[in-house]
Amino acid sequence: MRKTPPNRDVQREARDWRRETDRWVHERDVEKGYRIKWGYVGIAYLVEFMVIGASLWGAWLFAGVYSDGDSKAFYFMLLAPLVYAAVELCRVPLGILARTQRSYVIRMLAVIGIIFAAGVTTKSVSQLGEMMFHPRLMDAAKAKTALKDAQADRGTIDNRISAADARVAQYTTELDQIEKRAAENASQLAGLPPQRCERVYGTNSRGQRYSNMKCVTDPRTATLNASVAKAGTDRGGVTKLLEEARKARGELDRGAAERKVADAEQTYRNAVNRSQLHSFTAMVYGVDPIDVSEAQVHAFLRIFVFVPALCAAFASTILALCAVSVRSTFMDEDDLGATVDPAATPYMLDSITGALRAEMALNQARTAPDEPAAAPVAPGVAPAAQAAPPGGAVIPIDRRAPAQAVGAGAGA
Repeated sequence: MRKTPPNRDVQREARDWRRETDRWVHERDVEKGYRIKWGYVGIAYLVEFMVIGASLWGAWLFAGVYSDGDSKAFYFMLLAPLVYAAVELCRVPLGILARTQRSYVIRMLAVIGIIFAAGVTTKSVSQLGEMMFHPRLMDAAKAKTALKDAQADRGTIDNRISAADARVAQYTTELDQIEKRAAENASQLAGLPPQRCERVYGTNSRGQRYSNMKCVTDPRTATLNASVAKAGTDRGGVTKLLEEARKARGELDRGAAERKVADAEQTYRNAVNRSQLHSFTAMVYGVDPIDVSEAQVHAFLRIFVFVPALCAAFASTILALCAVSVRSTFMDEDDLGATVDPAATPYMLDSITGALRAEMALNQARTAPDEPAAAPVAPGVAPAAQAAPPGGAVIPIDRRAPAQAVGAGAGA
């Protein structure tokens, strides 16, 4: 299928329109004294909106985690981030104002505003950086706490075993004493004489005679029976305590304590290996990640949080500052605002023509010293009145009529 050729008139009009638009934009920029590259400004605003969006989303998540389900506290925690976002949005316009304002006072105020807004952005971005490292740091902290507890248990296992052994021995001794006392009471009770019973005769108050069976028990029997019962009760209590002590002693195992410490160390090492902050800190200080201290980790945390936050705070502002070009950087040398009156053009051409003729005469004199040099002509004389120099003709620059040229020379 044959393609339709483009319409030349349409293309020519479009080209003329672009040229006219570019000329109008250039004249407007020359009049203002600066030019703004809006593509760079758009990129700066894009970066700014990304920072603001991430800050607001992080504040939303932060409020959801730490508000503990209280709706009022949740919305209270979002008020300050909204204000911070509004302040952050001022950095790019302030950067443009710092380059375009002519008053140095306004420029200084714009720079101060940029610094203040950058401080707010640093706070927001540093909070996002801390939230990024927080979960892994918490896992490492919990694992380290468990490791310390296991090491403490291992350090006190010998004392705890000794105390448990002493407790078992104490209850065993008490049980033996109770058994011995119970056996003695039982033997004494068995050695007592049996109960004696005899018939008793007598007369009551009414004069009637009676006959009853009376049994007499040894008085030591009641005491021994009470001692035997108490020994049985004591035996049951001490036996229960002895069983508990033996069970507690059985749980105290040096091997189990060592295995618990080893498991806690492995858990802590895994948590540390998942933490990039621990890995970078260990790489900087040249130690094992599990051996870095809390002070070293938090010192490196300040670098990982605040330095990127500062870079993010000033990146879009610097881009906005560089997007503005002042007059001395984008104007041509002939666009300094000076205009030439058309009436002065003939005088400028006469001056240029006279200088060229004098230079040509000097060059001819140097190349042909034996030949007479052509006499210089006054600036106001027409080129037709001068004889052509040997070797060729001179193309006149000023092509006015001779009378007009002479008049111009007389006026000069």
